[in-house]
Amino acid sequence: MFSDKKEFQEKFKKKLETQFGKTLETATEYDAYRTLGSLVQDKISENWVKTKREYRENQNKQVYYFSMEFLMGRMLGNNLLNMQLLHLVKEGMEELGLSLSMLEEKEKDAGLGNGGLGRLAACFLDSLASLELAGHGYGMRYKYGMFDQQIIDGKQVELPDDWLSQQFLWEVRRPEEALEVRFGGRINAVENDEGDLHFEHTGYEQIRAVPYDVPVVGYNNETVNTLRLWSAEPTVEDTLKKAEIESHFGHFLDHKRSLEAISEFLYPDDSTEDGKKLRLKQEYFLVSSGVQSVVRSFEQLGLPWSAFSDKVAIHINDTHPALVIPELMRILMDEKGLGWEEAWDLTQATVSYTNHTTLSEALESWPVDMVRNLLPRVFMIIDEINERFCQGLWKTYPGEFDRIADLAIVADGQVKMAHLAIVGSHSVNGVAKLHTEILKKREMKRFYDTFPERFNNKTNGITHRRWLMHANPSLSNLITESIGNEWREDPKQLKRLLDKKEDVALLDSLHDIKQENKRSFSNWVKETQGITVDPDSIYDVQIKRLHGYKRQLMNALHIMHLYNELKADPTLDIMPRTFFFGAKAASGYHFAKKVIQLINRIANVVNNDPDVNSYIKVVFLPNYSVSLAEKIIPAANVSEQISTASKEASGTGNMKFMMNGALTVGTMDGANVEIHDFVGDDHIYTFGLSSEEVLEYYRNGAYSSREIYEQDERVRNTLDQLIHYSPFSKGETDFQEIYDALVTYNDEYFVLKDFADYVLTQKRVSQDYQRKRQWNLKSLVNIAHSGAFSSDRTIQEYAGDIWHIERVQSLK
Repeated sequence: MFSDKKEFQEKFKKKLETQFGKTLETATEYDAYRTLGSLVQDKISENWVKTKREYRENQNKQVYYFSMEFLMGRMLGNNLLNMQLLHLVKEGMEELGLSLSMLEEKEKDAGLGNGGLGRLAACFLDSLASLELAGHGYGMRYKYGMFDQQIIDGKQVELPDDWLSQQFLWEVRRPEEALEVRFGGRINAVENDEGDLHFEHTGYEQIRAVPYDVPVVGYNNETVNTLRLWSAEPTVEDTLKKAEIESHFGHFLDHKRSLEAISEFLYPDDSTEDGKKLRLKQEYFLVSSGVQSVVRSFEQLGLPWSAFSDKVAIHINDTHPALVIPELMRILMDEKGLGWEEAWDLTQATVSYTNHTTLSEALESWPVDMVRNLLPRVFMIIDEINERFCQGLWKTYPGEFDRIADLAIVADGQVKMAHLAIVGSHSVNGVAKLHTEILKKREMKRFYDTFPERFNNKTNGITHRRWLMHANPSLSNLITESIGNEWREDPKQLKRLLDKKEDVALLDSLHDIKQENKRSFSNWVKETQGITVDPDSIYDVQIKRLHGYKRQLMNALHIMHLYNELKADPTLDIMPRTFFFGAKAASGYHFAKKVIQLINRIANVVNNDPDVNSYIKVVFLPNYSVSLAEKIIPAANVSEQISTASKEASGTGNMKFMMNGALTVGTMDGANVEIHDFVGDDHIYTFGLSSEEVLEYYRNGAYSSREIYEQDERVRNTLDQLIHYSPFSKGETDFQEIYDALVTYNDEYFVLKDFADYVLTQKRVSQDYQRKRQWNLKSLVNIAHSGAFSSDRTIQEYAGDIWHIERVQSLK
């Protein structure tokens, strides 16, 4: 693309002039960003075309990863890194008087996801392309992201995340590949001359699904896979026809807006009937458009339908795309003429499913009447799948009514999406060893008893390219100086750092890099938040979605406890610590919003009290995002992974912090268990109940939070400050709900039970941090073992065990 800096600079200036009519002197930074992005996209497109042609001509088996979320983050820097152009472009830009890092800041985070589910999907796409595997993402092109979070008077306020207000440079609209998706209407069964039934769909509402393709660039190769995003774009003909039927052309815009709403927001509020229906429409819209597109691509190969599962793998990321199963059945039977048995065998052999939760409220189900009315033919197929499945269970477990009722896909007026996903797939995987065992032994035990061969574990991973090489180049360069360059393409090689444990100069360099990252981040905090933080303090970070089980509340209560200790004894010897939080609470999750309000109230009290603010500071970082995570993770000393044991399926933030040398304070939950297995007791700070103890408390009901409140003076004093007059309550009742959740309603997530152990563990962290060289050794050990949590390893396991795809050799 560019043989040297001079050639790059000439092409950059030429593009700036010819495409945007600007010169270096007249261009803004946004002009420069668009120019650079366009230049990079030109080169990507060459390899993109070549990759598609290679897959088609070689008839490679391809994976289609269906997910409601793809939290991609900014793409300019990551694409330059993967294309081996980052250093050249950075230097070239500097010589032109421009800063690449400033241009990267001009790119908005694509509003295509919310949290760990979407970021995992993005890491997987990066690994698929980097490992030269034929794998693509299928998602939704949301007009607005989750929301733009602002903190006003200490409370979360949600504003539209209008991320498409500026051009998304990386997408290519493909109107020629648009498809139709149908909702509602009636199904008529028609018998032909041979006595076969055919199903005609009439009176339906039709909407156009337009694909927007985003290239996914592999690292140091020529592979460019595709993230295909679907947008709901009603046609003028359809909306006019609808208006004519209603004899009211004034309804034209109303109807148009109602259809566009399908791809307008990520996760519309489903607390109302209309909200539920819109969310179901979203899920089917993604599934129907995606499956139609997959089938169309297969047909272009000219192969018999019996080869479908040999050439196509469809993976459903959590239950949201579970309608893939009946939709694929519908297309194979109604449109392609296959019989039920052949269609079902192909569907099961094609589809695989990842479960991401043990939380019952996250296991989707939909009212039967809603599915039947909105998706009449799809419901008929679901009902038939359920009927045949239950008949099979009856033969295997005659008379066991409770078992069959427990496993049924359609029961109690609900369609259970996790059940549909398991029954219609050939593989069901959890995302950490502990999570998979809980699924097998508890949450999905009866399904595991029925289909033991389908269940397997695939521990999550992260792409070290974004989270280490791009986010922390100083640390990456130090690693390369220490063990060579091989780790960049084979992250397992990071383990060679263990041979350097006695290298004092290396340990000191680790410390120096961390301090420089902390200084850089503290400057950013000062510029953006107006808060001065001390880079010599411990940077203690908890950044993740705000949820009760993730227990940001326990972290907040611990800070209140530290405040009380310092006020009682100003001479207390305590290592200065800065607590950083970043989290969005779902718009309808009132309790989570109260926790955000509490954290901001604590910050206001602590940061403005001269008796304590030289020892502890609290910073809530609004609008947490991938790009914010890339700033704070390299600067973190302590990673808070404190979920209630048994609740976090895996976590991936724990892996990102580990890879950047932060030490984990965590429960033995999710992938924390495997991090502990790798690094050992001396290099992680574990505390709290085990998953077995938590599950036993849920079973026997023996836990009493009020007993802890009455017996532990620290707990009682801290909680009383929420409801009695104190600097935190100000004599108001804002936090009565939090107090009641912990004391009156028996503390669902065992915050008080684990509190004492958490306090002791945090004291140990403070003591250990003061022994710098030993701390740096712990940090080195974590970095060395983090290669085991690369998404490359995870994807290689999916590819070999579930999808049965191999590296496309000719693209090397």
